Amino acid sequence: MVAVPTVTGSVDSADLGRVLAHEHVFVLGEEYRQNYADDWDEDAKVAEAVAELGQLPGLGIDTILDPTVLGLGRYLPRVQRVAAQVDVNIVAATGLYTYNEIPFQFHYTGPGLLFDVPEPLTELFLKDLTEGIADTGVRAGFLKCAIEEQGLTPGVERVMRAVGAASAQSGAPITVHTNPHTQSGLVAQRVLAEEGADLSRVVIGHSGDSTDVDHLCALADAGSYLGMDRFGLDVLLPFEDRVATVLELLRRGYAERMVLAHDASCFIDWFDAEAKRQVVPRWNYRHISEDVIPALLEGGASQDDIDTMLVANPRRYFEG
Repeated sequence: MVAVPTVTGSVDSADLGRVLAHEHVFVLGEEYRQNYADDWDEDAKVAEAVAELGQLPGLGIDTILDPTVLGLGRYLPRVQRVAAQVDVNIVAATGLYTYNEIPFQFHYTGPGLLFDVPEPLTELFLKDLTEGIADTGVRAGFLKCAIEEQGLTPGVERVMRAVGAASAQSGAPITVHTNPHTQSGLVAQRVLAEEGADLSRVVIGHSGDSTDVDHLCALADAGSYLGMDRFGLDVLLPFEDRVATVLELLRRGYAERMVLAHDASCFIDWFDAEAKRQVVPRWNYRHISEDVIPALLEGGASQDDIDTMLVANPRRYFEG
């Protein structure tokens, strides 16, 4: 058992309960919001988030892992307001989300650059993990990076190596946004391992977007968890295919290598809210409890399989 930092204080890993391993509370560009979102109502948006997350205990969900980091609009004071009003553990992350370049704050400062100093990204990530995020008093519980269709660009590699180094030094686990169609998870595993990260503490995110079970098995055989974490995003892969892929992995004996989630959010400024509801109506925190678990059980999964993916695996993710 280990202490897992949450937005409202530490929780013993044995008490995390059922965990959705990849959910956002707010995905919101603060610079854009402050300059252009004239209709933003802070109190209303917090209230809406409280209403959405407040449903989770009744659906059997106790904890969410929120991989909202620099590049996705992480702003902990807003999340703290929500967390104080719901009976759900919210675990915050540190890291940097980019498919290409890193922010200009880091372009000229770092190893071998104009201002040649040790990697500042690693230093910032470690501070979030050990001291806390800004002045909130909230420590991050895990690390996040991304590698998309563009592959291992110089910016992506620099972030990934900083995340790997921070994990190796702190023991914190990692979640990686990947594109399974380009098999970028294999690249992430190689780079993170080169930096000393423990691949058994890594979630290869968005693995559930693929039906290539052999590829997913290769990722799992290297020790990592498969993030079957976009249930509800049927526009990327239909519900039936997502369920069938999990069932096939269970049949092959990979229950202990999968975690479940939606990659949903209470608010995301990437899409018009009404258009999002029309295109992906099941992309919400309720979908796994209401639709996915019943479909898995009907397809032959056992209750022990469900508990392994929702309870035991997230616990091991933190405990090692």
